[in-house]
Amino acid sequence: MAILIKNIQKLVQVEKEPVPFRAGKEMQTLHTVDHAFLLTEGDYIVDFGSMDLLTEKVLKQVKEPIEEIDATGKMVFPSFCDSHTHIVYAGSREVEYIDKIKGLSYEEIAKRGGGINNSAKRLAEATEDELFQAAMNRLEEMASLGTGAVEIKSGYGLNTENELKMLRVIQRLKEHSPIIIKSNFLGAHAVPLEYKGKQTEYVDLIINEMIPMVAAEDLADYIDVFCDKGFFTPDETERILMQGIKYGMRPKIHANELDYSGGIQVGVKYNALSVDHLEYTGDDEIEALLNTETMPTFLPGAAFFLGMIYGPVRKMMDAGLPIALASDFNPGSSPSGNMQLILSMGCVNYKMLPEEAINATTLNSAYAMGVSDVAGSIAKGKYANFFITKPIPTVEFMPYSYGSDKVEQPFLKGKRVNKI
Repeated sequence: MAILIKNIQKLVQVEKEPVPFRAGKEMQTLHTVDHAFLLTEGDYIVDFGSMDLLTEKVLKQVKEPIEEIDATGKMVFPSFCDSHTHIVYAGSREVEYIDKIKGLSYEEIAKRGGGINNSAKRLAEATEDELFQAAMNRLEEMASLGTGAVEIKSGYGLNTENELKMLRVIQRLKEHSPIIIKSNFLGAHAVPLEYKGKQTEYVDLIINEMIPMVAAEDLADYIDVFCDKGFFTPDETERILMQGIKYGMRPKIHANELDYSGGIQVGVKYNALSVDHLEYTGDDEIEALLNTETMPTFLPGAAFFLGMIYGPVRKMMDAGLPIALASDFNPGSSPSGNMQLILSMGCVNYKMLPEEAINATTLNSAYAMGVSDVAGSIAKGKYANFFITKPIPTVEFMPYSYGSDKVEQPFLKGKRVNKI
């Protein structure tokens, strides 16, 4: 089926000559078309432009029957790309939420057996089918809110059997969801309780057993490490990344969420696709990131939920860096996958202009998960992943109206997605 959306008030984030990402002042660039059309066929975008360019010649590019949609008064955006999530998990952690309200820190909760180890215990008790259905429900909600691409990490297994279980669930999600999904092996998410005082032994287990078994089943696109205060050291991170690279997994890093950890520099050294969290980013880290292929990625939901400092996004963009934003959807520190809210947080909490925040949640976040060739913008040949908004007055209204759902109808690979 081909789809023709006509009379679009404004078609947003269009690219005639696609770029992988935007950096620095270029993040203020947001190409749009007023009174526009969008034509798709099958999974892909075929053409777009202003309504006065919609001719019989344009329509003859498609061979399938055309469904017409009138979008008068509405806008069309590319689907959000969420490059950092942990949505395969068993059970919520609202008890720890109360602990946070009472003043306990992330590290204090972890030392008491909470945090990631709490999720690991629950995941071990859950079946693959239970994990799959819960994660699929989360994906459907995210798609309903406008997300079209998601990176999903393991990391709540913390042993070979359960890390593989998580990754197999992610593989099933890839096969059954219309959302673009990338998988990330994060065995080094925390040190299991049984390895306290024996952290080197756990790192050896990741390197010598987990990574080869993950690679044998081709279960991960990327490899990740939580390189931060109280978690994994830069030296341990390097050992894990080198083994992952050996087995064909490109690095991504959790870095500098809790302190200046050296994680950003390790990520750059090993050509990480992204370094994520980054609350503690100074001049040395900015210098290390400049002129690299590594995307600095901020997770506003986690910083907001944990009451942490907000990283220096404005300073980094002014230095010429690109920025991506992602949800960090997980049960402990960011229990939401609403990228509309993340877009608003980018503006409110990080002082990003709306154009910058839109680039950070679409094109740049697509790059941060390795899919900017097929997602993140409206361009010929990319997947037909987009959403039609409810009637809204301006592009700026998307981040401004932070408490409401502005998405009327999402489309993934050219097909309607059910609204929840």
